[in-house]
Amino acid sequence: MPDSKPESKPESKPDTKPDGKPEPKPRAPRAPKADSARSGSTRAEAARSDPAKAEAARSDSASLGGLDMPTLAPVAATAPSTRPIGTPAAPKGGWWWGTGRRKRAVARVRLRPAKGEAKVLVACRGNKIKTIEEYFTEDRDRASVYAPLKAVGVVGKMDVMVRVNGGGYMGQAGAIMLGVARALKGYDPNMDANLRAGGFLTRDAREVERKKYGQSGARRRFQFSKR
Repeated sequence: MPDSKPESKPESKPDTKPDGKPEPKPRAPRAPKADSARSGSTRAEAARSDPAKAEAARSDSASLGGLDMPTLAPVAATAPSTRPIGTPAAPKGGWWWGTGRRKRAVARVRLRPAKGEAKVLVACRGNKIKTIEEYFTEDRDRASVYAPLKAVGVVGKMDVMVRVNGGGYMGQAGAIMLGVARALKGYDPNMDANLRAGGFLTRDAREVERKKYGQSGARRRFQFSKR
């Protein structure tokens, strides 16, 4: 009988490198992850812009294996807010009154439609009556008094009488400006929008900062001396 030789198996390659280190096994490529936050915001924007897409998103959420997905309701358009127009104030003795304050000055203003030549007068001490041009010497202060009247277009159409106390000339001019604006608003509430747009109905709360002890002023300090 012929000698039977055992079948030789194919030699398997070693899993090691010539330097003795094992060869790394190849990794399967990873599937890209979906950006859930971005996709959610995209769906929300599409639902707000198109109601049909919102309904499609609801049907998709119902068919996702019973998952409870949030539904987006269509956003209703809101109308721009408008300031309600008040009622005219009742005149007192035929005049409409307004009180203005600025710094330490207080102005009590009354006005009415002019029957003849319109005048803007200031009542001073000793029952003296002066015009705005006589009372204020600075064009800046005169312009502050006429500014509310110009904003609503009634310059030369209203008689204005002012009694002001306290403060300096600049503070008194600011107080008269606020008093005139408030009196005009009481006379005709439709003027409120123009007066408020110009800032004439806002009380200016700026005042001089008080002096601090140990200092020569509100912020000013004494000169430092080391010795």
